[in-house]
Amino acid sequence: MVEFDKSISFDGRDIRLKVGLLAPQAGGSVLIQSGDTAVLVTATRASGREGIDFLPLLVDYEERLYAAGRIPGGFLRREGRPPEKVTLTSRLIDRPLRPLFPSWLRDDIQIVATTLSMDEEVPPDVLAVTGASIAVLQAKIPFYGPMAAVRVGLVGDDFIINPTYREIEAGDLDLVVAGSPDGVIMVEAGANQLPEQDIIEAIDFGYEAVRDLIQAQRELLEQLGIEIVTEEAPEAENQALEVFIRDRATAQVKEVLTKFDKDKNARDASLDEIKETSVLSAIAQLPDEDPLKVATTEDSKAVGKFFKSLTKELMRRQIIEDGVRVDGRKLDEVRPVTCQVGLLPRRVHGSGLFNRGLTQVLSTATLGTPGDAQKLDDLNPEEGKRYLHHYNFPPYSVGETKPMRSPGRREIGHGALAERALVPVLPPQEDFPYVLRVVSEVLSSNGSTSMGSVCGSTLALMDAGVPITKPVSGAAMGLIKEGEEVRILTDIQGIEDFLGDMDFKVAGTDTGITALQMDMKITGLPMEVIAEAINKARPARLHILEKMLAAIDKPRPEMSPFAPRLLTMKIDPDMIGLVIGPGGKTIKGITEQTGAKVDIDDDGTITVSAVEGEKAKRAINIIQGMTRRLHEGDVYVGHVTRIIPIGAFVEVLPGKEGMIHISQLADYRVGKVEDEVAVGDEVVVKVREIDQKGRLNLTRLGIHPDEAAAAREAAAT
Repeated sequence: MVEFDKSISFDGRDIRLKVGLLAPQAGGSVLIQSGDTAVLVTATRASGREGIDFLPLLVDYEERLYAAGRIPGGFLRREGRPPEKVTLTSRLIDRPLRPLFPSWLRDDIQIVATTLSMDEEVPPDVLAVTGASIAVLQAKIPFYGPMAAVRVGLVGDDFIINPTYREIEAGDLDLVVAGSPDGVIMVEAGANQLPEQDIIEAIDFGYEAVRDLIQAQRELLEQLGIEIVTEEAPEAENQALEVFIRDRATAQVKEVLTKFDKDKNARDASLDEIKETSVLSAIAQLPDEDPLKVATTEDSKAVGKFFKSLTKELMRRQIIEDGVRVDGRKLDEVRPVTCQVGLLPRRVHGSGLFNRGLTQVLSTATLGTPGDAQKLDDLNPEEGKRYLHHYNFPPYSVGETKPMRSPGRREIGHGALAERALVPVLPPQEDFPYVLRVVSEVLSSNGSTSMGSVCGSTLALMDAGVPITKPVSGAAMGLIKEGEEVRILTDIQGIEDFLGDMDFKVAGTDTGITALQMDMKITGLPMEVIAEAINKARPARLHILEKMLAAIDKPRPEMSPFAPRLLTMKIDPDMIGLVIGPGGKTIKGITEQTGAKVDIDDDGTITVSAVEGEKAKRAINIIQGMTRRLHEGDVYVGHVTRIIPIGAFVEVLPGKEGMIHISQLADYRVGKVEDEVAVGDEVVVKVREIDQKGRLNLTRLGIHPDEAAAAREAAAT
């Protein structure tokens, strides 16, 4: 295999494409590298399987911890279940690829992207997206590409292509743009409440770089002598059956769609009845040898496929020609919205119920301690997360029955989008040290449950008393494109998402955008259409936000009585070992004694938590006493804790003891320690000496009455 290299530079940052070196038996492969981050991407095609009526595309992103010079944790010391970041990257590769394959393609296609080397500067995800396009084109799979992706950051007033991790963290924007020769095909972004115009300019800026990468791919293909494959679509089968269904059902389907029924279930039931009575029953009455009956016997899914195609065509035509949707709404109209907070009792720290049409999401907020933060074991430099957003989509939410499994890629992706939308409005950790977990339960789904999760979670956080800086709402925009005719839809419902061309989710505050995600079913959109969709989302978001604020207009001033109370303090990092004690004995003792949980960071920050605030205060007092530096001559009021023949031990501060030698108990000779003090007695003592081992030697002698009075006053406070 002949090796070829191709490099392209963006503001001094090179992307190097190398083919012909690795994975020679894959259909196509490329090593794509920037800095010290290198990703191997392969594409392989296999013959289609019988009975498949969709594109069986499988995209896997693989992280190897050796890429960052690390050995995996756990008992097995090898990579196991993929972290969420890996799943999200697999989705990031899949989403711009899928629309560029012909709709008729049914072959098995697998894309595998493996990060082989990684520095702490260059994220590998956008490299993998571009690499997937090159591998597919090499494999000579029918594909409407090339396709490429770049990341856009905003540092100060300047947009940056493919920013480093540090630049992403320091900036106000983390946006990924993927595009084809026909236009932008995917957008994924988190932003710090940026105005719509800034987002539009960032997408446009990113697409210019995408064009450069597309051109670089074309030049590489020319070097390799590879032409982009554009196979002809196979001849349509069962055309007579399609005509039969259209003749039998068109008028009835059109009547259902123009009833403008707001009840999704009633509309679906009517369409099912038409398919059953006007199509399937008619076919059943035909002679067994009739070609139409034979066709449906050989292909049991044929009727459903053609009936869906007819429904899609009529729904889209109605929107394009009449500007009216199947539920009677105008193109820019939002479904009825209702909100409720505090729905769940007692130990749930905060809850919010969000309804938009038939979409219903119940979100709950739980406040935890720093020890509840999620530790990340992946290649991302981020070591942990203090805000966790989980999304659940049970089958009953769409009236179905199926086994309940662990979260899939869709659940992980929707949870991550809602998480990204809310992170910019969370209070700083130094002001609010809680770890937050929000869970969004989709109880009913008819489109845009991810944006429903954003809204419901905002309500839950405010109900829990989390001082978010601003409430966040979200809306999903859709699109119908027929030739040159384009219609943008506000707040799409299920059928419009299913049969439409775009799902564009936009979340933000009244100030600006915090997150967005755009997926296409066509091969690309021009910037002016994307800009129009972003601008039309703003009034929808503000309308929904107004309904939310009617339920709760600001975070509650008090947290749930069942939420833990946190107290923080800072100690000298050199004293961390003193607080922990040998084998954790000291810190465990504090927990057992007070009932409070203690977390210690490496920088000496100590967080003490307990549902009852007094328990947390007691633990803080103990730690303050243990870590306070005492000086000779200090006077304290303490309590006798134990007696030995040569003296008495006195706790002068919580967790800190010293000894009064028998000779220092009184200004006369003491025969027995018990003659002067007993366990539990309150005594005023002075620090006489701190020896080389840090032990306190105390005395009751030479204490001025004023010093004693000051010590008693300090102890009382």
